[in-house]
Amino acid sequence: MTFSAVFVNRKIYKLNSSNLPRESVSVTMLTSLENMFELVQQEPWAKEISADSGFWDRLMEWTEEYMLSEFLDQVIRQVDEIVEIDPDLSERQILENATRSMVEFLKAHSASVRIYDPLTEQMLSYGSYPLDEASRETYIPLNGSIAGDVVKSRSPCLVPDILQEARYHNKGVVQRRGVHSLMAIPLEITRFFPGERDTVGVIQIYYAEKGRTIAPLEIRMANLMAKRLSFVIARKKILSMQKSNEKKEAIVGRIFRTLGRRGGVKLKEVFNQVMPELADIVSLQSTALFSVTDDFNHVILEAGFPETGGYHSIGKCFPAGSEPAFEVLLNLRDYATDSPHEILTPSYLLIVDPQRSELISGNMKRFAEIYGINSILYIPLGVDGEISHIMTFDALDQRQRYTPEEVDVFLFLGLELMKAQKMERLDDTLHDFKNPAIAIAGFARRLKALLEGEIGAESKPQVHRYLDILFQETSRLQELALSIYKVGKEEVVSLTEVLQRRFEINEEAIREQLRQNITLREGPFEPDLTVRCYVTHLERVFDNLLNNATKAIPLRGGELSIRTYAYGDWACAEISNSGHIYEKDRQKLLEGDGEGSGRGLYITDRIMRLLKGKIEIKGGMQTTTFIVSLPRHRDDGTQ
Repeated sequence: MTFSAVFVNRKIYKLNSSNLPRESVSVTMLTSLENMFELVQQEPWAKEISADSGFWDRLMEWTEEYMLSEFLDQVIRQVDEIVEIDPDLSERQILENATRSMVEFLKAHSASVRIYDPLTEQMLSYGSYPLDEASRETYIPLNGSIAGDVVKSRSPCLVPDILQEARYHNKGVVQRRGVHSLMAIPLEITRFFPGERDTVGVIQIYYAEKGRTIAPLEIRMANLMAKRLSFVIARKKILSMQKSNEKKEAIVGRIFRTLGRRGGVKLKEVFNQVMPELADIVSLQSTALFSVTDDFNHVILEAGFPETGGYHSIGKCFPAGSEPAFEVLLNLRDYATDSPHEILTPSYLLIVDPQRSELISGNMKRFAEIYGINSILYIPLGVDGEISHIMTFDALDQRQRYTPEEVDVFLFLGLELMKAQKMERLDDTLHDFKNPAIAIAGFARRLKALLEGEIGAESKPQVHRYLDILFQETSRLQELALSIYKVGKEEVVSLTEVLQRRFEINEEAIREQLRQNITLREGPFEPDLTVRCYVTHLERVFDNLLNNATKAIPLRGGELSIRTYAYGDWACAEISNSGHIYEKDRQKLLEGDGEGSGRGLYITDRIMRLLKGKIEIKGGMQTTTFIVSLPRHRDDGTQ
C-alpha cells in the first residue's frame, strides 16, 4: 500500500475508535469532507495541535486534492484490474489472476482460494498465487477449519499466528513457505436460478510477518476485491450459458443436416458431425453411446467416435457388472467411498484418475493407459429417471470437475443422439418392411383367388401354406416394428431354414415387381447348421442381401442362387447374383456410403457386428457373391 493509503487507513481507524457511532461517522464522511475535518478537530490528539483555522482549511484542500484523489485512483485501478479479468479463462485461472492482484496490492506473501463443495461437504482447493496446488491438500473439512468457519459465518477471519491456530491443520506447508499470519475473506457468488445453490468459498491471504496487524481498511479492500471477483465469475457464467445455448444450436444444426441426407439417418455419421463441436470443451480422445437392457444386466455399445483405430466394436454386448462405473450409475452397487479419484453427482460420474479409481476395471485401465486417457466422464441418459443409455467421454487432460454448463451440453448431446438412434432404427425398419410387405400382398392375392374358386381337397394344402406364410410374415412385420425399442430373445435356429424361408419371400417379391428372366437356384445346403442369434436380426440380414442381389441383376436377366455350408467353427451362407461389381462399389456397399442404395448393407453391417459375425463380398467376372459367416452353435452350447 502507498503512503496515502496507509495515512487514510490510520485516520479512519482513529475516527472509528472515538465515541461517535460508526454509522454517523461513515455517513458524515461520505456527505462532506469539510464535516469530516470538523470531526477530526474534535479528537483529543487534534486539540493538542497549535494551529489556526487556516491550517485546517489548507490541510483539507491538500487532502482532497492530492491524497484522496490518489487513493481513490488506486482503488479504481485495483477494482478495474479484477473486473477486467478475461471471463473466457477457466474459473481456476480467473481465481489465480485475482489472488495475484490481491497479493500485490496488499503486499502479502501469497493467497489461495477454497470453494465449498456441497456434495462432499468439504472445502475444495481451487487455485492459488503463486501457483502451489501440488503441495496443498485437495480437500479440507468444513467443520473445524478456518475456511469452513468463514464460509459458515460469511465474515472475515484474522489469524495473527498460524502455528498457534488449532483450526489450521497443515502447519508443515506454511512453515516451508515461510508464512505466519493470515486474513481469510468470504467469497460469494449468487445463484442464477431458484434451483441452484449460491457458490461460497474463502480467499486466504498469507503474510510473512508473525503477529501482523491487519488494518480495517485492508480488510475492506480485500472484501471489495472479493465482491468484484464474484462479478467476474458471474459474468463468466452468463457467457458460458450463452455459449452453451450456441453449442446446442450448433449440435442441432449438424444433426438436422445429417438427417436431411437421402441415405437416411446413420448414427455414426451423426457422431462424426457433432463431435467437433465439443473440441473447445474437452480434449476428447473418444466418446461412446451405450444402451442398457431392460433388466440392467447388460450394456450394448451402440455408437462411438472414432469408430476406427480399435476404439469401438459397435454392437458389442457385455455384462454391466464387468465395469464398476456402470454398476454405480445403474444402482447395482452401493457407492459410499470418499475418494479423490472420482466425483459422483446426480448428473454424472467423473473418474478423475482412471489408474487409481476403484470404479474402473482392469481392462479399462489398460485401454486408458494405451490411449493416454486421463479422465472419463459418464453421463446417464433416460426419461423420468429410468436410465436407458449411458454416454462416456474419454479426455486426454485430467479434469477435476466439469461446469454445470458443460455437463448440460453433454446431456443435451446425449439426448439428441438417443433421438437419432431411434430415428435410425425407424429408418432401418421402414427399409426392411418393403420385401415382406410386397410378398404378403402377393400371397394374399393368390389366397383370395383360391378362396373365390371351388376349394377341392387338392387345394387345401396350398391354402394352409399361404395362410402359414401370411401369419409368419405379418408376425415378422410386428417384430420389426417392435425392434425399434427391443430386439427380442436369442435362440438357436437353423441357418439353412432361415435362408430358405427368406429366399421364398424374396421370390414372391420378384414376382410381384414383375422382374423377368431371373433364374432361381437353391443348394447345396448343410442340414445341421445352427447358430444362436436374434431371429429377427438374421432375417433382416438375409432380406437385405437378397434384395440387394436381386436389384444388382442386369435388366436383361440373370441368376440368383443360395447355398449354405460349414467352414471350421463358422456357419456360412452364400448369396450370388449375376452382374459384375467394381472394387470401389464393393467398398461403398460395405461402408454403406451410397446415396440411399447403401442403406441395406449399412443395416446388415451393424447387425452382423451384434451377431459377432462377418460379411464378405466377392466379385467374379460376371457374378457377385455375398458370404455371411456366423459362429456355429454346437450341441454342447458352445459357439
